[in-house]
Amino acid sequence: MTHKKATLTGLIAIILWSAIVGLIRGVSEGLGAVGGAAMIYTLSALLLLLTVGFPKVKTFPRAYLLLGSLLFVSYEICLSLSLGYARSGTQAIEVGMVNYLWPSLTVLLSVFIARQKCSLLIVPGMAVSLVGIAKVLAGEHALSLAEIGNNIASNPLSYGLALAGAVIWALYCVLTQKIARGSNGITLFFMLTALALWIKYFSASQPEMIITLPVLVSLALAALAMGLGYAAWNIGILHGNVTLLATASYFIPVLSAMLAAWMLDASLSVNFWQGAGMVSLGSLLCWWSTRTTAGVNVSGTSA
Repeated sequence: MTHKKATLTGLIAIILWSAIVGLIRGVSEGLGAVGGAAMIYTLSALLLLLTVGFPKVKTFPRAYLLLGSLLFVSYEICLSLSLGYARSGTQAIEVGMVNYLWPSLTVLLSVFIARQKCSLLIVPGMAVSLVGIAKVLAGEHALSLAEIGNNIASNPLSYGLALAGAVIWALYCVLTQKIARGSNGITLFFMLTALALWIKYFSASQPEMIITLPVLVSLALAALAMGLGYAAWNIGILHGNVTLLATASYFIPVLSAMLAAWMLDASLSVNFWQGAGMVSLGSLLCWWSTRTTAGVNVSGTSA
């Protein structure tokens, strides 16, 4: 594959990931938070089996096999259930934005865990990201801790899962690069995620699955976005313009909100869009603080 085609393939992955928030929410509205997520990851795992293949697990470093799978599965469950448990399409988009703290957190954790060198630009980068999230959570109201607290209190489970997912994925990005030694367990990890979700689904009472054509379309598109997104990103990173792809990936929060608002017919406030832009800008500043040194790859690798 040529350099340009590989870069284009990587950009397609970014578009696919940007659609994840709206698609997961659309599926969960018909199949339930747990059942919908289980169906998405099952189909995604099948797609990865066909496109990437099943890895040679015996060659995996033990630490990567155990820790990598634990972190990956935990993150994907937090992401999917945080969106599924949201009380409305608008809240699902807000929850998804909280998840996009992970790029900034990845840089921050890489400094403390992997001893990544960075400039002082990381300080305003983190500040801008956090203020951006605060503006998103304030909704249509003025920025205040009381309004943010009231919003979070309306559904602490969804917001809590989203924040936990952001931290977990940041840890995954920092730790697995050191312990994977070139191994790629994405297919196995998706299979384990699907298995964990089905266990949760059958271990407790779940709402009835309401299967409609729009839900089936969202399910098929979500599985494609999940499964093919990772495959396309790997091609882009291996053979394309990594700098361009890394930069473009930090605009996923804004693009994701735009697509989700369209798919879920949600009305978002000016505060939200300002906050989403600040989350992207803060992530870029954090990433740029590491540009002069070699270290952890913190380019976008998640929905």
